[in-house]
Amino acid sequence: MDKKTPPRARRDDSLSRERIIDAAIAILDQDGERGLTFQALSAHLATGPGAIYGHIANKADLLTAACDAIVARAVTPDAPGATPQAAIRTLALAIFDAMDAHPWAGAALIQAGGKMPVVRILESVGRQLGALGVPEAARWAGVCALVNYILGVSGQNAANAQRARTECAERGAFLAAVSAEWSQLDAVQFAFTRSMAGQLRAHDDRDDFLAGVDILLRGLAARY
Repeated sequence: MDKKTPPRARRDDSLSRERIIDAAIAILDQDGERGLTFQALSAHLATGPGAIYGHIANKADLLTAACDAIVARAVTPDAPGATPQAAIRTLALAIFDAMDAHPWAGAALIQAGGKMPVVRILESVGRQLGALGVPEAARWAGVCALVNYILGVSGQNAANAQRARTECAERGAFLAAVSAEWSQLDAVQFAFTRSMAGQLRAHDDRDDFLAGVDILLRGLAARY
């Protein structure tokens, strides 16, 4: 009697959009956007592409959904009694750390445009600017300034970290090398940059990021 080969275990019955998104995040964290294919996702979930397409339309939809899951975890309820400034600083740092942990999320946010991941951030910052007393007519410009800064700096920091990991470069050694180059610049033509050589070697990316957020917040508070 011929023995039949048992079929490969499949988990379609328990497949959900949330499980698909979690699997996509795991692949993105390990292999980046290039590694996220429906074939790789199917293998990770032990299912067929058809089952995935029942929940996700295409790769762009999947990237947006994965990015939204990351942002949703960062946009947490405000701490009781927190000032608007403190709430914005907390959100900004959460986004910064999320992008550092998931470097692909910066590019995904840019691609998401006005979709939910960006909407969550806009809504959170906009509410706090209202609480800060920024007039409604000026709120959009203030939100744009803060959100563009938060996403831009966080995304650039994540890209730098990702490149360093890809090139197996150690941050301290890299900064020391750049610092040494800056210290040799022409003292007249590049006076400022040369004066910052020592500070570059010792600076903290998160501290610098939050300093920028504070500068923007102080400017908004002083104006309005």
